[in-house]
Amino acid sequence: MNPTPVYNHEHIAHRIAWLRAATLGANDGIISIASLLVGMASSGAAYPVILSAGVAGLVAGAASMAAGEWVSVKSQADAEEAELALEQRHIKNNPKQELLELQTLYEKRGLPEQLAHEVAVALTKHDALAAHAHDELGITPHSTAKPMQAALASAFTFTAGGVVPLLVLILANFQSIPIANTVWLLAASSVVTLFSTGALAAKVSNAPVMRAGFRVAIWGSVSMVLSAAVGAVLGVNIH
Repeated sequence: MNPTPVYNHEHIAHRIAWLRAATLGANDGIISIASLLVGMASSGAAYPVILSAGVAGLVAGAASMAAGEWVSVKSQADAEEAELALEQRHIKNNPKQELLELQTLYEKRGLPEQLAHEVAVALTKHDALAAHAHDELGITPHSTAKPMQAALASAFTFTAGGVVPLLVLILANFQSIPIANTVWLLAASSVVTLFSTGALAAKVSNAPVMRAGFRVAIWGSVSMVLSAAVGAVLGVNIH
């Protein structure tokens, strides 16, 4: 008798919401602060000015990310609550029609008519609203919007990501590295960090690692190049 095979059956549906917010926050933190520092350095600004701009950008960015995520996900949560309330009224006012609606959904998914009817009846008796939420509206406990979770994850990871280029700037100044060389050091370290965070997020999500890493690194590089060009142009015009 062969033993039951052991394999990894873990899914990530339960962590998609916060993983999305965390990944967005980390990548945005690295790209935003690195691009800001590169742009400021390319303009010819002095180290204290560049550092002050970076710290201000980090604080403002983290707060903005948290507020943006909270408002966005809270709007989603409000919409979900409104849909559930509407569905509850439908179930109360038109129980037979709602039962038939469930049955039709199960038939479209491949169940024979009689079995689809029995399943619809059983699930309606158990929890009619939960059945309609899951099978008609696509709202499940895993997908339910969590505004505060998204806001905190986004703010924390933005800060964690944005601190990296700031630390590189501080260490470069401590080692008396010229600003011109610091720009390249910031860019190179940020690209490596972006690739790492993209690859890590893909690993956690069971997605292709290399493709995700390169995708994030490339877009981060484009952002820093544009920031450096703007900084250089403005710096020339100012001086």
